[in-house]
Amino acid sequence: MIIAIDDLVTAILARAAETKRLIVAIAGPPGAGKSTVSAAISAAINAREANAAVVVPMDGFHLDNAILDARGQRKRKGSPPTFDCAGLEILLKRLRAGEDNVVIPLFDRKLDLARAGAAVVSGDQRILLVEGNYLLLDQSPWDRLAPLFDLTVFLQVDRVEMENRLVQRWLGYGYNVGSAQQRALSNDIPNADLVLSASRPADYTVVN
Repeated sequence: MIIAIDDLVTAILARAAETKRLIVAIAGPPGAGKSTVSAAISAAINAREANAAVVVPMDGFHLDNAILDARGQRKRKGSPPTFDCAGLEILLKRLRAGEDNVVIPLFDRKLDLARAGAAVVSGDQRILLVEGNYLLLDQSPWDRLAPLFDLTVFLQVDRVEMENRLVQRWLGYGYNVGSAQQRALSNDIPNADLVLSASRPADYTVVN
């Protein structure tokens, strides 16, 4: 079902009224705007109910560059094998159980590394917006995450716009035009194609 963001906020709040804690997966390819949309939804919810929502990014489970170098995976950083999916699964189970003050990692894109213990999810934050590329991926081990989400959202974006955003992202981190295009085409776009071809259908689709 295609839905506007304002209507999605209303739908999330309606579902949240039926349960003690609601976990929403917000997935989509690189460049779809997951972080921006998740932050907007969180802000809209918190404007209605203070501190009810929090964003939990999948990117905090990036493997460290030293591990990727040892495995020969550095050039494919951001692809499914370069994440700690099992660690994310454990975190989601703790969050579903309603544990208080759960510490979560966050990814620092400028430093290109995950920071452990970077944020805390409190027990009274009852709407958790989990955002990431592979949350709906219908492949092992990512398919083990499916039962941990109460509601799923997929962000749809025009391909040309997505590619432009990805190139702009790397330009913003100091790459020249050629290097930025190469980085996007050699890694980001294959990851995007995987997300688009192998993700399970979501409850809601947002055209971003």
